[in-house]
Amino acid sequence: MKKKAVILDENAIQRAVTRITYEILEQNKGADSICIIGILSRGVSLAKRIAHKISEIEGTEVECGILDITPYRDDERKVSDTDRTSIDFDITDKVVILVDDVIYTGRSVRAAIDAVIKRGRPQRIQLAVLIDRGHREVPIRPDFIGKNLPTSHEETVRVQVTETDGCDSVVIFEPDEK
Repeated sequence: MKKKAVILDENAIQRAVTRITYEILEQNKGADSICIIGILSRGVSLAKRIAHKISEIEGTEVECGILDITPYRDDERKVSDTDRTSIDFDITDKVVILVDDVIYTGRSVRAAIDAVIKRGRPQRIQLAVLIDRGHREVPIRPDFIGKNLPTSHEETVRVQVTETDGCDSVVIFEPDEK
């Protein structure tokens, strides 16, 4: 794969997270009934950033959890001995904000919804993503989007976060020419 372009740098990601946070607060009329759940792996870092931003803006802590969707996937990557989910709060009657780095086919989000529903009955589930690259295979649409990034099926979008990768960036790669 060959780097095609840097789509978002550290500052652009920070602005996108801030914008998403304000949109979440506006749409939900504050932070009273919300909780945030990040989808492993980079969705967790973004979820924690959103939760931190909400606490800065609203002066209140929101519960933040980690969701491992591996057991709920419908592809071969299903095999796993450990569930790394960590949701130490009740989601019943809350607005659950699922956070992921990239939405593509929608299958990961479908698995995440299944995993959330298994843990309780939320009032509502909303989806926040940093990048929406299109190409859905299931009818799922994010409520909060950092950046729409139309891509071809051959291209790859890689999100890097400081907590995991040592830097913040969104890069698009294209296949090597043959």
